[in-house]
Amino acid sequence: METLQINEVAPRDGFQSESRFIPTDQKVALIDALTATGIARIEATSFVSPKAIPNLRDAAEVVSAIQRRQGVDITVLVPNLKGAERALACGVDEINLVMSASDAHGRANLRMTPEVSLQQFANIINTVRGSGVFINASLSTAFGCPFEGNVPEARVLDLIEQQLALGVEGVTLCDTTGVANPAQVSALCAQVLKRFPGVPFTLHFHNTRGMGLANALAAWQVGITRFDASLGGLGGCPFAPGATGNVCTEDLVHMFEQMGVNTGVNLPALLEASATLPDLIGHDTPGQVGKAGSADRRHPLPAQA
Repeated sequence: METLQINEVAPRDGFQSESRFIPTDQKVALIDALTATGIARIEATSFVSPKAIPNLRDAAEVVSAIQRRQGVDITVLVPNLKGAERALACGVDEINLVMSASDAHGRANLRMTPEVSLQQFANIINTVRGSGVFINASLSTAFGCPFEGNVPEARVLDLIEQQLALGVEGVTLCDTTGVANPAQVSALCAQVLKRFPGVPFTLHFHNTRGMGLANALAAWQVGITRFDASLGGLGGCPFAPGATGNVCTEDLVHMFEQMGVNTGVNLPALLEASATLPDLIGHDTPGQVGKAGSADRRHPLPAQA
């Protein structure tokens, strides 16, 4: 059975929405701890304007300082050409472009429609092409928009086709505000795998309504093997009302490992890294396995038993 690829997004998606700035050295220490767990990829930061997301104003410093480990790709989100140029200068392994499947969310999040985003993609891809850096594109609101509601499947498929035609190599389908359900996920994932064979698709779920793990399971059952997840369940889109944390990495890894599905991740090491988060960010995290322990954990009998 194929090993899953887990892409850890807490250093970017998680930290961007925190109320306080996480010092650079602490970000670096967490990423270094994560690279030792067997995670396939780590989204370390975003090369976005510091005015837009002040918490990630140290993007270049973070990427330059982290320890690189063989087999662990460092990916970063880039919103524009300037961001892509900054990322390339730091020697990243992958850039992640982002656009929305809905007009309204695109205007709220990026101040541009999907069509304009695709035009910008072309300029970035022309700059990155030939560098050896993998080009991924995340399609936000692929399962529904907080402003427009349903996003037609045909719309999603058409945008994916246009992304690939420009030179995008991998695509992430994002449930930005946690509106997806397992039946919907199964249907869309089956369609994209059939229509675009050989393209590496990643699924990005939020647990806003408690369906994150169920959606991940539905995606895996039809053939998806790449998943975004966030340590401790941190995260949430600041431009999407009601968007809470991403699917928790340790909960996702635990579910699949208990099913006998190899994630390549050392769960105890992952739990150790997750346990440092409350002190780092100043509040508790929503992840469950970190609190309850693995399902195969055993406790001593009470004295009266």
